Amino acid sequence: MKVVILAGGLGTRISEESHAQPKPMIKIGGMPILLHIMKIYSYYKINE
Repeated sequence: MKVVILAGGLGTRISEESHAQPKPMIKIGGMPILLHIMKIYSYYKINE
């Protein structure tokens, strides 16, 4: 199964943490938000 992750935005509401970094790349728990999302899909064997 394939998945499309819609990841965009500047994260202006969390600009104190993002420092002009794209929102999907803001680190939470030492990992970018996008990686957290990818790990969830990987757990369910969605890897394309």
